[in-house]
Formats: sequence, C-alpha cells, structure tokens
Amino acid sequence: MIENLKKIKDLDVKKDIKVSELLEQFSTCGGFTAQKLANALEIAKEMYSDKECTVFLSFPACIVATGIRGVLRDMVKNGLVDVIITTSGTLDYDISRIWKDYYCGSFYLDDKELCKKDIFRIGSVVTPKENYGLVLEEKLQAILKEIYSEQKELATYELVWEIAKRLAKEENTENSIIYWAWRKKVPVIIPAITDGAVGSQLWIFWESNRDFKINIFKDEHLLSDIVFESKKTGALILGGGISKHHTIWWNQFKNGLDYAIYITTAVEWDGSLSGAPPREAISWKKISLEAKHVQVEGEITLILPLLYAGIIEEVEKRKNKVLQM
Repeated sequence: MIENLKKIKDLDVKKDIKVSELLEQFSTCGGFTAQKLANALEIAKEMYSDKECTVFLSFPACIVATGIRGVLRDMVKNGLVDVIITTSGTLDYDISRIWKDYYCGSFYLDDKELCKKDIFRIGSVVTPKENYGLVLEEKLQAILKEIYSEQKELATYELVWEIAKRLAKEENTENSIIYWAWRKKVPVIIPAITDGAVGSQLWIFWESNRDFKINIFKDEHLLSDIVFESKKTGALILGGGISKHHTIWWNQFKNGLDYAIYITTAVEWDGSLSGAPPREAISWKKISLEAKHVQVEGEITLILPLLYAGIIEEVEKRKNKVLQM
C-alpha cells in the first residue's frame, strides 16, 4: 500500500513563487487542509477546461460585504461562472456598495454601542444604516417602478438583470457582481428573495402594486432546463445554507454533479446541510459516483483568493455558456 503513496516533500517557498506553484507543492506537503486545497485546484482546472461542463457558483451573502466581492465579480467577468445561486443579501450588499462604503471593523466591537449609533455589524465588517437599508430604499423604489411599467411578472434572475441594466450608468457599477452577471447573461437565482433588504423593498412596492409578481417557479423551470440540457455539471460551493442545497438538489435529477468543490467551516456532526460533506451528497445522487470532488475546510475569505489566484494562472479566460432562457 505505502509504495503507491506520494512522499512528503518540504515546502520550498521563494519570494517570486507563483500561487499555482505553491498550491502544487501543497499536494505533497501532507499539510492536512493544504493538500485538499491543492486537490481543489486540480479539480477546478479540469472543470473549467471541460467544454461540456456547466459551472454553478453558490455562496452566502455575507462574503459580498467583504472584499471577496471583487473575486466573485471577476469570476463572472472572466467567464468562470454559468449559473449563480445565492441569497437575497447578495443583492443588498452588492447594490448598496455601488453608492456607499462598508468598513473594516472587528468581531469584538461593542454591539450595544453600534446599535445606538445605527451601525450594523456583519462579522468584522461594519456599515452605517444609511449605507445599507436607507440607500436601497432611496434608489430601488424608482427602479422597481420603471421595471413595473414594462413587465409585471419576473423570475428572480430576470429581476436581477433588470435592476443591473438600470444601474449600468452609475459610476461604480463595474465593481458589481450583478452588473457583470447581466452583461454575461449569467442567471442569478435567489430562492429566498424576500429574506433581505431588497426583498423588503419588493414587498413595499407590492403593497401598492398588487399585480407585481416574482415568479420563483420560472427560476425552477430555468434550472430544470439547465440541468437536463447539460452534458456535465460542476459546482464551486462556498459555505452552505439554501444556496448550497438548491445547487446540489437540482443536480440530483441528472444523477449528480460531475465536479464539486466545497469550501466551508461548518461541521458534519450537527446534521446540518451546511456541514454535510460531498460523500453524503453522493448518497442522494446530488454528486455522481464518478465525480471529482473535495471539501476544503477553511474560511472563504482566506481560501477563495488563493484558489482563484491558482485558477487564473492556469486557466485562460473561459467563455461562459450563454444559456437558453
């Protein structure tokens, strides 16, 4: 048995080393999670080089409040994403940051004092109230009114594109994830669209315009078409929750993802979907028996930039699939 295993090699880190070279060394350093990250890069390179593969990206909203927004944006911009599944807060943070700034804070700030000063904390990120809900209310109602004048029923991916199209003239829009999703025709599907500030703005608008509808079944119809028409599917799954589950749930109907990369800090032993590793998904046929898969235990804002840096050094810009709607 042992003669078939790779020998442990000491890392050789030089000042001019490329990230991809470092990650390649991780594959033989035996460094526990480091070795998994090297495996993730190999799977990612194969997934992105597979022209038959439709690539899903799922992530929770919280990371969009951080500088990781720039990595997610560039992945869409550079054609590394065919479908996004995320949560309503992604719209909150992505849109509000077009006009307003968020700030580096700390997990250990006094939350009672923050409350008194109308400052919201998202982990170690802070944002004043006016930079979040208030700016969204100020800007979105007019945008929704304009959309409503043209169409009264939309899927969530159509709503995202319509909002992004109307934000295109704003100064900082090219920093936005949804702007590039609109430009690249990458559907952004949000199963729990009302669970956030943008969702609240939709509800407020609906109270005065009861024939305005968000048709989530149209999102499901699109996912059905994508899954059944794709020869292969792969997914980069960041974190857990509904974004993760909706991605793997739909892929079970084609006998599972062909490539799967999980990055998570969640644990398996509490029974949560967020902590469920790829091997559990195999039992449901959410990941295929023959799939290339790995779970990297680590925090997304640390792991994703390393993985993406390795990917862009090895994979040329990929032309994302323009999916039939």
